[in-house]
Amino acid sequence: MSDTASPPPAPRSVVVTGGGSGIGRATARAFVDEGAAVLVVGRTAGDLADTARGYDTIRTLAVDLTEADAPQKVVDTALRELGGIDVLVNNAAALGHRALADIDPEQVTVQLGTNLAVPVLLTRCALDALAADGGGTVVNVSSSGARGSRAWPGNGVYGAAKAALDFLTRTWAVELAPLGIRTVGVAPGLVDSGFAERAGMSPEQYDGMLHHVGARTPQGRVGTPEEIAWWITHLTRPGAHYLTGAVLPVDGGLSLT
Repeated sequence: MSDTASPPPAPRSVVVTGGGSGIGRATARAFVDEGAAVLVVGRTAGDLADTARGYDTIRTLAVDLTEADAPQKVVDTALRELGGIDVLVNNAAALGHRALADIDPEQVTVQLGTNLAVPVLLTRCALDALAADGGGTVVNVSSSGARGSRAWPGNGVYGAAKAALDFLTRTWAVELAPLGIRTVGVAPGLVDSGFAERAGMSPEQYDGMLHHVGARTPQGRVGTPEEIAWWITHLTRPGAHYLTGAVLPVDGGLSLT
């Protein structure tokens, strides 16, 4: 893909949560390729180190984002290591495939905490940094499976949290505009990132899911982390400055069927 409409942005300071794998890893590296300095945040130090390997301007912070002091720790680290926050990518997520009758209270707490409360509290904590130097951009990564009037059996809590995140994207776009802060959303379809396997799905189940969903997708395949990262980086460019409050589905047309 190429972008001839707008030049590459000036070097920026970017925070990416859930940066140890998949979309978060691809996004961090895509920003670095544009000249940015990036702080990747996640639970596992080894995964974050793999993301940063070979990229001199990626810094890492291993932290459980659901801990009460985590948002301030992320912001403090970004200010110390990067000098500011121009872009915040709320990408960290927790998946749990359970029907209502089978879900337990801990799963509800983890999914709502990671997928919804963490973006709220981290973005709130980062407001002053994002508002500095004319204002930055918040990118909320949701899911095309939670858009519109569609149902998502077995993923009710996850989907509800992602739908709520889309609502926050629209609301923050209005609330934060006076601070010069834009808020946009990217709603990926199924992406071959290994996410479901890491959440407990067997390799056979995961391959079957990729095949099934790919066959249902108008483009005939699932997405890649790099394709989602391309949209995230481009939506934060100066040339996209008039865009705010929009949630872009990047799913090969699946949400249209």
